Amino acid sequence: MASIEDHEYLKICAQLATCLSISLASARKKVEFVAAKEGVKDLPSRRSIAERLLQKALSQKASDEGWKAAEFDQLLEALAEDDNFMVED
Repeated sequence: MASIEDHEYLKICAQLATCLSISLASARKKVEFVAAKEGVKDLPSRRSIAERLLQKALSQKASDEGWKAAEFDQLLEALAEDDNFMVED
């Protein structure tokens, strides 16, 4: 993938990467994949796709925030059969 030097595009991709907890390269590939799927090749269209994906990720993150915290708490709870489990080095 050729390097795109548009700073606004890279900034949006970096925000997307942060929101999704993925690398910048993965976020750019995600945008490139959607752009290829939609058949767009110009930079302004890719920027709008990146903005759209970012808004979608932010809204999903906001709605799932409480759910993910509860799921994480549930994963950290010890099961009855694991109460006395000890890890040896």
